[in-house]
Amino acid sequence: MSDPSPGAPERTIEEELGQHRPFHSVHAAAAVSLMRTAALIDRYYSHVLAREDLTPQQYNVLRILRGAGDAGLPTLAIRDRMVEEAAGITRLLDKLEMAGHVQRERSTPDRRQVLCHITQKGIDLIAELDGPMDAANQRAGSMLDDAERGQLVELLGAIRAAFANHRATERTPVRPTERAQGSMRAAQPPM
Repeated sequence: MSDPSPGAPERTIEEELGQHRPFHSVHAAAAVSLMRTAALIDRYYSHVLAREDLTPQQYNVLRILRGAGDAGLPTLAIRDRMVEEAAGITRLLDKLEMAGHVQRERSTPDRRQVLCHITQKGIDLIAELDGPMDAANQRAGSMLDDAERGQLVELLGAIRAAFANHRATERTPVRPTERAQGSMRAAQPPM
């Protein structure tokens, strides 16, 4: 992964994707550009974490548990705090526990609740990764100044808030024929 050369002309999202026609709207271009950027950053983080045989989701869980301290957290609280949704949080924790990075125990007051704690081995691993991940974070925003980074954080927060406000409307049932048509559209390249 080489740094982009200083002064190199920026390519449009259409050029980057090899798309010959412009997107049908600036909304579509913005959404695809955001997803493409997130995928590139995730790919870079995955590369850094692969050295320690961790996925970004496992790293996220370890960071969450390190922040929770000695109190630990219930499984569902970890899932809710994750950057990226993890449907298989139990499997994710199983792998971390087998590697010796996480320990789970039943809560004394409520035996149905499982509390998760990071082990010393997990703390040591995260401490080793602090430097390389900080460097990856620096790289992700190195082409922006502090004001631009702050503005980016605000703009992304506004986008997330818009999605959070519309979550209830997304739960509207979809008829099977609409689902099939949506799947067919999803397989086509965006325009």
